[in-house]
Amino acid sequence: MTEDLVTVTLAMTTNESYDDYYNDAGLSALPCNNANTKAFSQVFLPTLYSLVFIGGFIGNGLVFWVLIRYRQKSNMTDVCLFNLALSDLLFLVSLPFWAHGAIDQWTFGKFMCHTITGLFMIGLYGSIFFMVLMTLDRYVVIVHAHSIFSRNRSAKMGLILTSFVWVLSLFASLPNIIFAKEKNESRVISCGTVFPDSWVSFSYLQMNFLSLIIPLVIMIFCYSRIIPTLLSIKSQKRHKVIKLILAVVTVYFIFWTPYNIVMFLMFLQKKGHLLSCEWQTQLNLAMQWVETIALSHCCLNPIIYAFAGQKFRRAVLKVLKEQFPKCFSQCTNFSQQLSERRSSVFSRSSEYSSTQIA
Repeated sequence: MTEDLVTVTLAMTTNESYDDYYNDAGLSALPCNNANTKAFSQVFLPTLYSLVFIGGFIGNGLVFWVLIRYRQKSNMTDVCLFNLALSDLLFLVSLPFWAHGAIDQWTFGKFMCHTITGLFMIGLYGSIFFMVLMTLDRYVVIVHAHSIFSRNRSAKMGLILTSFVWVLSLFASLPNIIFAKEKNESRVISCGTVFPDSWVSFSYLQMNFLSLIIPLVIMIFCYSRIIPTLLSIKSQKRHKVIKLILAVVTVYFIFWTPYNIVMFLMFLQKKGHLLSCEWQTQLNLAMQWVETIALSHCCLNPIIYAFAGQKFRRAVLKVLKEQFPKCFSQCTNFSQQLSERRSSVFSRSSEYSSTQIA
């Protein structure tokens, strides 16, 4: 069994025999019983995937919409934010298909298996790579403010760099797309990536390096130079910027490290270690949790990278007021009435207090 990121949890919903996994002694010919894991995944995965889909679609859709409305005033940061939201939306589109496959089986055909796997992986790698690109952009702007790269930060330069990131994401996803296939196991059809034996180790190590190790090294290096530079600048906003930077690294590390640890343990399992049924069951259950946690990071991207900025928040409010004027007028009237009532109560309480003191 050679499932990767997309199939390692979905495979739990099938009636696979797990012939490759036996007890520690390797003497038993009976496969591990995965009935509990299958029942858990049929309820857990669709529910969590649906919540991630709804939350991520609303947040990233709003970012996408606002940046489209103000594309004439876009700079390189806006271009990166736009593509980050687009990459998140790409793999969010695939989640309903995986949720359906977890409940029942894959009924969408071979072509859709390749397509959905491609959307998922390209969006996943794109989201990670665009976060790295934004980190490098901040590093250039803050640490090398007077360099030629900092002076040439235009929307055109952003388009060139983002095009390169999309190509890189496509190449990183190609193995998963090429080896995606429908599998008929125990009369249950599933969609997954079945790598040849020579590609199994590469697929696990590729995900570990591209989704955690390399991005984390780049972010730690860049922000370790950015923070001292900001501390040397006399500005009241520097503390907010530093808190935002620390939040970016911390959130990314918290959401992606558990997934990569479980992936590494599964890589060891493929190499002949941790073969007991207890290890297999625990890793399969753990993968369902940590994969969903890693995927839910896309819901936080709009908050971390977009809504934390005052400029973007004002743009969001402006667009919402234009689209829903009645709602905002009612909310404004309600807030004004509430403010008047509070001031009235405060004045009355002040009068009462002064009377008691007198």
